[in-house]
Amino acid sequence: MNGHEYVACQARNAGITFTKEGNCFTTISDAAGLAKIADTLSEPRAIGRLSQVCERWIYACVCFALDFDEQKRSGFRYQYSNYQIEYSRNLVFEVGGHMDQVFQALIDRSRAPLDLKTIKTILGYRHRPIYRRRTKRSAEWEVAVERPTYDLTIFKLHCGKLTLKIYTKGERVLRIEAVAHNTRELNCGRSLEKFPEVVSRLKAMLERFADALSCIDQCFIADEMLEHLPLASQVGKTLVGGIDLNKARMRQVVEALIALSPSPNGFTASDVAVRVRVLRKQSPSQYGPRHAGYDLKKLRGKHIVRRIGHTRRYEPLPTGLRAMTALLVLRNKAIKPLLAAAQPLHPARGAHNPKPIDAHYHAIEVAMKGVFHELGLAA
Repeated sequence: MNGHEYVACQARNAGITFTKEGNCFTTISDAAGLAKIADTLSEPRAIGRLSQVCERWIYACVCFALDFDEQKRSGFRYQYSNYQIEYSRNLVFEVGGHMDQVFQALIDRSRAPLDLKTIKTILGYRHRPIYRRRTKRSAEWEVAVERPTYDLTIFKLHCGKLTLKIYTKGERVLRIEAVAHNTRELNCGRSLEKFPEVVSRLKAMLERFADALSCIDQCFIADEMLEHLPLASQVGKTLVGGIDLNKARMRQVVEALIALSPSPNGFTASDVAVRVRVLRKQSPSQYGPRHAGYDLKKLRGKHIVRRIGHTRRYEPLPTGLRAMTALLVLRNKAIKPLLAAAQPLHPARGAHNPKPIDAHYHAIEVAMKGVFHELGLAA
């Protein structure tokens, strides 16, 4: 029985519009309303509906054993059990490229850390007895990546009759699925009366899987700001150059921008020029308001700063300020110390008054020596 068909029928009755590819909802007008309908499948009252479906199928289609009248005379009743159940959750992306970026990063950075103990915890085997009666064949534990077709990648965690998998469905849907190939593995009973408990266990298994992946690595959707910074941009009808933070002048302009950002009334090109001259130790003829105005225009082209109304004052945009601050901090506090660790020359002794940050930098330096050696950068 396919629960997606039931949910689709109930959604139509409730006036929820959607598009569906196979057994997957790709667009939904009311996701919360559809989720409420789907939750009714795991309620206790669903047992009676499932039992009625089975009985109609047995008596109307199969007609084996006793017919309805003979069953009433003999008191014979059928009992039904759950054998295989799948529980899935769909993540719908607005852009298909973002889905591929997240999924591929998840596979690359999560496959190795998911060792045997982690898989057992996710699948609920951690609390079970270690010494159990040996069956004919031991359960197979593995983390696998399968590519059955060109445009389909499946990330699977196997444990005997239990499987967790993530795969793409259509162009914008990423599906996470928990499968009990034999519900006996869940140790909660197989009768139809245990159906809500079986679904609850599969749901908990899927949520542990998602939580474990989130703890191992946070996937992200990267924008194209870093790639677009050095490219030219358009401000009105003027074509201006890009932003190259490898150049000292542009870095000092950004540092001046960060320093002036709390100004309640914004700042002018002259304010930026004064700050930059202090940082670069230059004269007004070397860097004046005209130079600062051109640099601010480049920053405006990248939506880092904006002009306040029709005045000659400027203010930073929050997203641009965060990005520029992050780039400067990473360059000055992370990249430069790591590159310094690759240099063969070191001071004879440490700092006169060491601070906690000095100890952290020393630990990074020692650790990076081994990394550079393994990558062939030590020389």
